[in-house]
Amino acid sequence: MGSKAEAALFMIDGFEETEAVTTADIMRRAEIDVVTVSLGESRRLTGRSRITVETDVMFCDVRNLVFDMLVIPGGTTAYAKHDGLLGMVKKHNDLGKKLAAICAAPAVFGKLGILRGRRAVIFPGLEEWLDGAFISGEIVVTDGNITTSKGPGTAVYFALRLVEILCGSAAADLVAEPFHVQELKRRIPALY
Repeated sequence: MGSKAEAALFMIDGFEETEAVTTADIMRRAEIDVVTVSLGESRRLTGRSRITVETDVMFCDVRNLVFDMLVIPGGTTAYAKHDGLLGMVKKHNDLGKKLAAICAAPAVFGKLGILRGRRAVIFPGLEEWLDGAFISGEIVVTDGNITTSKGPGTAVYFALRLVEILCGSAAADLVAEPFHVQELKRRIPALY
């Protein structure tokens, strides 16, 4: 695969572990250079299910860098209160870079007003955060440079969409194979 694409995946205390780890794992399987970034006081963070992880770097290490994609797993709307992250997302959006968020994290895009007139999804019940967006019924939505997804159960599909965006559909299909995605589509077609 060897895409040479670079992505930053942000975490904050209370992050959704399934979304963060699954997304980083699948993107790295596609040979995307994913750096995990702490928005907390240290590189050690605790997720919403009390699982502790250690990120690759702190936010201060990447705040002035430009990535091909910024990825925000959910679990909390606290991401929307991090001024540094908000500034970085705005800058990347202005540059036309790819942005992705899942679960509660699309709240960041809504707070910045960058979803107005676009299709998007968020964890059910948090739709008020999607200022001016058209709420989609899909589990993963890409509209322009922004991809959003609903929650932990959609993490594999979210991550595979990000691989497809950065590396192409052949790479996404190759990475999807051990996850039995095609088999699941045949068995549970209503989800797709």
